[in-house]
Amino acid sequence: MTLLTIRALKKSFGDTSVLKHVDLDLAARERIGLVGMNGAGKTTLANLIFGTQQPDEGKLTYHQEQLKIGYLLQSTSYTVNTFSSMIDDSEQFEGSAQFLNVTSHLGLRKVKEWDGERLAGLSGGEKTKLAIAHIWASRPDILLLDEPTNHLDFQGVDWLVAELAKFAGTTIIISHDRYFLDQTVDRIIELDDGKSTNFPGNYTFYREEKARRYQSQLHQFEEQQKYEQKIEAEINRLKNWSEKAHREAGKKGKMLEMRTGVKEFYRSKAKAMDKQIKSRIHRLEKIDLEGVKKPKEEAKVAFGWDNPEKRGRRIVEASRISKGYGGRSLFGDSSFYMQRGEKIGLIGPNGSGKTTLIQMLLGEKAVDNGQLWLSPTANVAYLTQDVTDLSQQQTVLELLDETHEIRSDVGKSRTLLANMGFDASMLQKPIHQLSLGERTRIKLAQLIMREHDLLILDEPTNHLDLASREQLEETLEDYQGTLIIVSHDRYLIDRICSKLLLFQDGKIKRIESGYEQWREREAKPADSAQAEKQQLEEEKLLIANRMTYLLGELSKLKPTDAGYAQLDEEFKQLAQQKRNLSVH
Repeated sequence: MTLLTIRALKKSFGDTSVLKHVDLDLAARERIGLVGMNGAGKTTLANLIFGTQQPDEGKLTYHQEQLKIGYLLQSTSYTVNTFSSMIDDSEQFEGSAQFLNVTSHLGLRKVKEWDGERLAGLSGGEKTKLAIAHIWASRPDILLLDEPTNHLDFQGVDWLVAELAKFAGTTIIISHDRYFLDQTVDRIIELDDGKSTNFPGNYTFYREEKARRYQSQLHQFEEQQKYEQKIEAEINRLKNWSEKAHREAGKKGKMLEMRTGVKEFYRSKAKAMDKQIKSRIHRLEKIDLEGVKKPKEEAKVAFGWDNPEKRGRRIVEASRISKGYGGRSLFGDSSFYMQRGEKIGLIGPNGSGKTTLIQMLLGEKAVDNGQLWLSPTANVAYLTQDVTDLSQQQTVLELLDETHEIRSDVGKSRTLLANMGFDASMLQKPIHQLSLGERTRIKLAQLIMREHDLLILDEPTNHLDLASREQLEETLEDYQGTLIIVSHDRYLIDRICSKLLLFQDGKIKRIESGYEQWREREAKPADSAQAEKQQLEEEKLLIANRMTYLLGELSKLKPTDAGYAQLDEEFKQLAQQKRNLSVH
């Protein structure tokens, strides 16, 4: 059953046309992922569907009366008053128990008792979880989720994936979390240059199908170009013939005047040639209007890093460190180290102390016990996940001028930002007019311009579009310095980090592998034991069957018969094998 039909939707803001032509049919129980570059209009389309904005042209048709839409905004859109209202409202609708149940599942305890001070101190993850719980409890027909996994830990993401699988309504998910999209959607709508394109399947299939479509269109375009070149060659050849025929038809002289038939022949030939030339020119014009267009290359976002100098092997060393707040221990008796050049992922649930460890490495907080050593020669660059700390009224250019003392550095930053998708007009915009993803890229540009050999990245892909995430991964793979990454982007952690610091059971433990290998190894002992037990039972059964067969054969023979000794020896060996297996 169709819930919503969108046709020829257009939306502009001032002189900027955001949506130029969007078509979409939304059916009951569909799982749709909405993707596109930062600024492509994803949130605008969500606002149009929700009704907080109206289209300039086109039509949205809702096919069900009193259609209830639950809209999860990005966490930065919520205020203390918003969350206070959520908690108060939860007592007045049927889903009150479900609201408390969801908040409890997500690790938020006794939210009914939270006061203004507690709400003002909410982390990004807590904001997201509280908003999700409120929307979930309202039992909507359509869920609009704008970056729902930003700030959620792995457990929170897994919970949301499981709940969406059980959700009976329709979901539209705006997300740059590739793992999450792969697990939750079966159709992708891409917004590019203000237009919508439909792709069946999850995110991985979308990327493969998009690449296939690109190559197919490129091949058709190249073949069309060969055909155009062939037509142009024919036009040039016909023009030469036509010009010759015109010259012959225009020649004067007694002999030609006597042979009027010859002149008429050349006139007729020239006319026919001109007609063929016009026909081929018309064919080229038609191809230009209706033919296959050169496929648009996906925007490339280029990041760049200076190669750090090597100044000794070990860069961080912790010896039996501990840290706690207000009587609550975050971690204790934890020892680990980091070598230069290692790429380490910090893994653990929200509130386990990952950000606290970063603050300790930056010298902002001290250990309660033990020793934490950071190489005094280390140049540390830190990218926070907060993109609201940039001066809101300054333009991008003013921010660059303030950041750099040397004018050549500003020039390098401008070039860098151009490679990251900032055109000249965007450099003149004040920060508050930029999307969260664009602000993240500005902060990355600031970080890249510094000399450093230790990068600490706190949720670096938050707010970045998919193309930017993939390009950043390629750059981080090439980076020769030391990386510490806090991220809930599993694809980023899997691809970049070859070592982990695991925050678990009140301790920090160094893991000598990437995340996926660690997960497999954690699951393997139970699986391995079960498999080993099953294999043992199968071996015992095979031996028992063979021994039964041998007893049958031996019963037919006398000890002096040929073959008896051989069968008897095999029986004895099998009996010994069976006893050995029984010991295990």
